[in-house]
Amino acid sequence: MRPPSPEDLFATHRSLLFTVAYEMLGSAADAEDVVQEAWLRWADMGDAGRAEVRDPRLYLVRIITRQALNRLRTLARRKEDYIGEWLPEPLLTSPNVAEDAELAESVSIAMLTVLETLTPAERVVFVLGEVFDMPYDEIAPVLDKTPAAVRQIAHRAREHVAARRPRMQVGRAEQQAVLARFLAAVNSGDLQGLLQVLAPDVVLVADGGGVAAAVRNPIVGGDRVARLLSSFSTRAPGARISTVWINGAPALRVDAAGDFDTAISIVVESGRVTRIYAMRNPHKMGRLDEQVPLSR
Repeated sequence: MRPPSPEDLFATHRSLLFTVAYEMLGSAADAEDVVQEAWLRWADMGDAGRAEVRDPRLYLVRIITRQALNRLRTLARRKEDYIGEWLPEPLLTSPNVAEDAELAESVSIAMLTVLETLTPAERVVFVLGEVFDMPYDEIAPVLDKTPAAVRQIAHRAREHVAARRPRMQVGRAEQQAVLARFLAAVNSGDLQGLLQVLAPDVVLVADGGGVAAAVRNPIVGGDRVARLLSSFSTRAPGARISTVWINGAPALRVDAAGDFDTAISIVVESGRVTRIYAMRNPHKMGRLDEQVPLSR
């Protein structure tokens, strides 16, 4: 039997590699760049070099991780000059992603926002260890650290994430039901309906990147968020809101003047919305036209 070509081998792992890079960077565009860089390195190795690789999957994940670490430093400098709140770049995904609960949580807008608060090393260790089940002794060479040091980093990262992630995981049916109530209240401008579906301490975060109109700072509190959302039809006459799957979860898309205007992701806890993420920066809407395959 003819051995697989370099292209076939890389294609076998491409979805995984993109997922790893995206979870580390929160940017589909940067993740694609990292995957392309990994492909060029893989192709340039030649047949002899590739023949010495015992585990192509692990080898490619290590390349992706090193490239992502370099890119994280560039992103950190870019975010220092970012206007307003920075949110991850949303992806259009298939409902099948939600069937893997751990994958769906790890790529959710809420989790990616939490990962933004980690150091680059903590983010790498958390993503590789907690999401992709990579042993510490395999992560250690990527960071030029000992397995014991990686274990300590993992402990800090887990504590940090645990303190900030949603307190209660909900099933797909409950998330869809709450989203439907939320959508109906927004569409009808029903202030009382919004107050009933929003948690008293709900937080709304919007990302316009200084390009699209968006609140610069998070809005906190059911009353304030409800009053803002109840005026949606007045603020955006003719806009249409529909349901869509974003980052492995049911979400909303807003179309205004025929264009994809806003992607909205929510967090549901105890039957109410506790977080609303509104992504409006048009430079982050490039991966919402067709489904992006994600895998572990």
